[in-house]
Order: sequence, then C-alpha cells, then structure tokens
Amino acid sequence: MDQYLTGAVIRSLREARHLTQSQLAERLNVSDKTVSKWETGRGWPDITLLEPIAKEFGISVAELLSGSASKNRNVAANMLRTQLYVCPVCGNILLGAGEAVISCHGLRLFPQEAEESGGAHSARLSVVEDEYYLQFDHPMTREHCITFAAALSTDGVQLVRLYPEWAAACRLKISGTEKIYYYCNRDGLFSLSPAALKEARRRG
Repeated sequence: MDQYLTGAVIRSLREARHLTQSQLAERLNVSDKTVSKWETGRGWPDITLLEPIAKEFGISVAELLSGSASKNRNVAANMLRTQLYVCPVCGNILLGAGEAVISCHGLRLFPQEAEESGGAHSARLSVVEDEYYLQFDHPMTREHCITFAAALSTDGVQLVRLYPEWAAACRLKISGTEKIYYYCNRDGLFSLSPAALKEARRRG
C-alpha cells in the first residue's frame, strides 16, 4: 500500500518555503531526523500531524493527501470541477466536487472521462425560453440508452435522469450553464463543447 503522504511532496513543499529540515521540524515540534525520514520514505507523519503540516504550507489536508504541492485554491468551491461517477452495477450517479474516494456495491468508482459529442452519440441543442432543449438520436431501450444529462455552472449542478422507452430528450436551465454532459450506459460520458452552447444561445 502506498504511503498516504510521500516524502517528495513534503520535500518540495518545504523547499518552496525555503525552510531547512531543522526549521520545519521545530515548527512541527518533531526532530529533524523525523523530517528526514519522511522525505526519504523511511517513515511518514502520524495522522495527528496532517493538519499542522497542511497549515504550515498553506494548503488543505485534501491537497496534501492527494500529493499536490500547489497552493490551496479552494478546490471544492467551483462546481465546474465536479466529477461524475457511475456505478456499473446499479447505475447510481455520484458527484465529487473535490478529491474523493467513491465506491458503490463494493466497487471503487473512478471519474468518468468525457468524449466530445459526435457520431452515434451526437446531440442537438436548442433554446426554448430560459432552457436548453437537448435531443439525442439514440436508442432508448433497457440494453442501450442515455441514462442522464448534467449541466454544470460555477455554483451548481443540474442532473436529469432519463429512462428506457422515454423520449431521448431533456431540458436544462440555461442560467450559468457552462458545461453539459450526457451518459450512454454502453459507451460512457459525452460532452458538448462551450462553442455548441454559445451557438445555441445565439440561434435562440
């Protein structure tokens, strides 16, 4: 099992702050030998030290654990960074707005990676009053269908569930929407480009 916090991360964060091992050790109330062990992979910080270490480097605990040496950008604040997870057993849809370990039915789920809309998974987008009307030329059977569509803005997520033998279409509020995704139960996640959204608004 990988260490939950690598020595390389601690070393890079320390060096970015122009601290010696001794200076960091003093601030954390540990010995410089302890810091050396962390950085050379011969040991790792006790869980009670995670918050003090993160605070010392000006990042979140989540960023520290993920191995990010970047400054804290409040990664959960912008909903456009939301990642979509789908359980292959039950079709459950889960959202993660930051670093997360997500599971369903005993399976670890990984974020879906979106392909751009096209081919057999093309979508047509139009504007009806204050909503996008999203249509698909796609089968809607139990074996093969679009199961949901999602619209992301900086402060929220709209999620619309579609069901077999329903119309292959849905409506999503335009206000604030910057990304649209939809999911095929066989072929995965697809996205509409920002240019497609702009063009639909222009025509509408």
